[in-house]
Amino acid sequence: MPSIETSWPLAEPVAAQKARPVPIITRPLAIRRHFLAALGVSMVLLALLLDIAELRIDFWQPSSIAYGAAAALLLALRFGLPRSGWRHAGTVAPFTTYVGLFALISVMGAAASYPVAALTYGYADATLQHIDAALGFDWLAWYRLAADHRALQLLGTAAYRSIYVTPALLLWCMARAGEQERAWRFIATFWLAAVITLILFSLMPAVGPFSYLWHAPIRYMPESELWQQGLIPALRTHAVHAIDLGQLRGIVSAPSFHTAAAVLYIAAGWRIAALRWPIVALNAAMLLSTPVEGTHYLIDMILGLGVALTALALMDIHRRRYAASD
Repeated sequence: MPSIETSWPLAEPVAAQKARPVPIITRPLAIRRHFLAALGVSMVLLALLLDIAELRIDFWQPSSIAYGAAAALLLALRFGLPRSGWRHAGTVAPFTTYVGLFALISVMGAAASYPVAALTYGYADATLQHIDAALGFDWLAWYRLAADHRALQLLGTAAYRSIYVTPALLLWCMARAGEQERAWRFIATFWLAAVITLILFSLMPAVGPFSYLWHAPIRYMPESELWQQGLIPALRTHAVHAIDLGQLRGIVSAPSFHTAAAVLYIAAGWRIAALRWPIVALNAAMLLSTPVEGTHYLIDMILGLGVALTALALMDIHRRRYAASD
């Protein structure tokens, strides 16, 4: 029987059409590419700063090894879960990526404050306190209030430490909803705020109001303690050579990074209906605790607000630019 050939393709059976997998095309996220590149550059700059300041990170301390173990676990979950077939892998795997990057930024920022402090000169406390006085802010009154009430101390400490709780909640919600771009923009904005904070810190190093204003016996030791007045001079004279990641201390007074973080958290959580008001309340409490627990001048917090708004504005410019080019 002669074969019948046509110049056009014959239609496939309906069953074959249904069985053919439909390719899923995902557009690469510009923010992810740009942030990872910027993070790599910041790692190189951190290494250069450490070298200039004659500092090194001691990776053989038990705490540093613990960081490495945590990183290995996160990597195992990130790349192992998608192959496991677990129904929650699609949420947990990206969540581990977000948490790992957020933790890396936090550690890098705290570590970078040491060489930055080592390369500074003088102190800006007199100027910062003068501005506070002009604004009518009495830091000593806030401290005495906290020192007189144990409940305020406990609540203030808990609120101040929540800086690591809120982002975990936000990133989990974003991972669960599959909102990759929002998660990457939130992480990138946090990184950008940390960079701006360190740049400004280099211009206005300070020991903070607790060291500068309080000269009586200590009635209550805030969460941030008194590290600036001892650690910054030691870093400047190169008396400190190794950084123990498990003993990182907050030495940035101005701007207040807790304030910047609180504003970023509220901005990110505002679109999540279930978390909006809890996040607003929690971060409002963190802001109220910041003057005492963070030993910050009021102007430190105003500058922190400026840092957050600047980071948000720059990230919005990036978003609009690449949305227009897609």
